[in-house]
Amino acid sequence: MDETVRVRPLADRDWDAVVALERDAYSGLGLSEDRAALQSRAAASPDTCFVVDVGPRTAGYVLALPYPPHRYPDLARTEDAEPPARPCDPTSGSGGWGNLHLHDIVVAPGLRRCGLARHLLHHLTGTARARGDERISLVAVGGTEGFWTARGFVAQPGVVPAGAYGGGAVYMSKPVPARPSPSSPATTLREVS
Repeated sequence: MDETVRVRPLADRDWDAVVALERDAYSGLGLSEDRAALQSRAAASPDTCFVVDVGPRTAGYVLALPYPPHRYPDLARTEDAEPPARPCDPTSGSGGWGNLHLHDIVVAPGLRRCGLARHLLHHLTGTARARGDERISLVAVGGTEGFWTARGFVAQPGVVPAGAYGGGAVYMSKPVPARPSPSSPATTLREVS
C-alpha cells in the first residue's frame, strides 16, 4: 500500500466516520458511546483530537482531553454534564492537571497493523509535549493492556472499578518525554503533514 497518510485536526465533517469507527471498535465490548458523548469529549479539547487519513479515507481517530490523574470520562455522560473541577493554573495548557487523557484511539479494521495507531499516538504525544502536559493516561479495554505496555504505559490497578469500561479494564499512564523520540514511527504508508 503506497497511499498518503495525514494526521489532521478532527473537523465537523468527520463525525459520521468517527461514529462508525467507534461503533465498530466498541459495540462488541458493550462500550460504544453515542454521538453526543463523543462530540462532547472533542468539544472539551478540540486541539487534542485528530483523525488520520489514508488517501481520501478517514482511517482512524484519537480523542483526548485534559483530565485529572486517576480519573477518566464516564461513558454514560457527556463532558458538559459534570466536568471535573479544575485547579487554578492559567499557565498550564493541560487544565492545571498536567495530564492528557487518551479517551479513544481507533483504526479501521482493514488498516490495523500498519502503524497508524502508533502514528496517532506519536502525534498526540507531540501535542501533549507542546501543551506542557506531564503525563498521558488511558483506560485499556478489551485486552489491550499489552499493546499499551509496549508503548511505555504502566498499569495502575484499582483505579477503574469492576464493570466500568468492561471487564478487565485497566487505568494506565506514562510520562510525556521531554524530547521527541529519535525516530518517528515507521509505517508502510507515505506520510505528509
